Amino acid sequence: MTAVYDTPVVLDRRDGPYGEVVLRRHGALLQIIANGCFLMDTSDGRSERLLVDAARAALDGRPAPGLLLGGLGVGFSLAHATADPRWGRITVVEREPAVIDWHRDGPLAEVSAGALADPRTSVVEADLVTYVNETSDTFDALCLDIDNGPGWTVTEDNGSLYAPAGLAACARVLRPGGVLAVWSAEPSPEFEGSLRNAGFRQVRTEEVPVARGVPDAVHLGVRPG
Repeated sequence: MTAVYDTPVVLDRRDGPYGEVVLRRHGALLQIIANGCFLMDTSDGRSERLLVDAARAALDGRPAPGLLLGGLGVGFSLAHATADPRWGRITVVEREPAVIDWHRDGPLAEVSAGALADPRTSVVEADLVTYVNETSDTFDALCLDIDNGPGWTVTEDNGSLYAPAGLAACARVLRPGGVLAVWSAEPSPEFEGSLRNAGFRQVRTEEVPVARGVPDAVHLGVRPG
C-alpha cells in the first residue's frame, strides 16, 4: 500500500507591502510563509507563551502593566496575554494587512477571536521598526516576535531593530524598569552582548526544547530606572 502524506493547501496568497505572504493549512496546522520563508505555525506555542510570561515575571509587580506585542503571528502570544488579567492595555503592531485579515475574518480567528474582542486589545497596522521610532506611547513590556531571530530576519530592514540604534528605540518606548523580550529560533550569545551594550540590565535567555534541533529562545533585558 502506498503511504499517503498530507499536502499543504494554500488558503490565501497575497502580495503585501514587504513581499508575498501565504497562509497554508497542513493537516490540522495553519502556517504562515513570508517570501518563501517559513515563519510559524499553530503546532505548539510554548515559546510564544513563554515570551509573554517571562516578560511579565521580569516586571517589578507594578499594577496593570502595558504590553506592546511586535507581530501578531498566529496569535498565540496575544491569546496568552489576554488570558492573564494582570496585564493592562495590550497593543499589537503588525505590518502585514493580510495577517490582520486572517485573524479578524479568516482561519486564524480560531486562535485569536476572543483576544481581539478583549477591550484591552488594540491592533496597529504598522512596521514595528517605524513604530518604535515614532510613537509617543510608552509601555512596561515589549515582546518582539517578528523574525526567526536577531540573526535571521524576515526582511533586511528588520535587522536594524537588533542593532544599537534599534535597541535604543526599543528602550525609548519602555518605561523605567520595563522589559524587552525577544523571541528567537535559537539562542544567541551575541545578541545577549548587544542587549548589555545597549544598556539593558538583568540580561538572560530562557530556552524551550524542541523535538529536533536547537531550542527556541527568549532573550530578556530590563531597562534601567
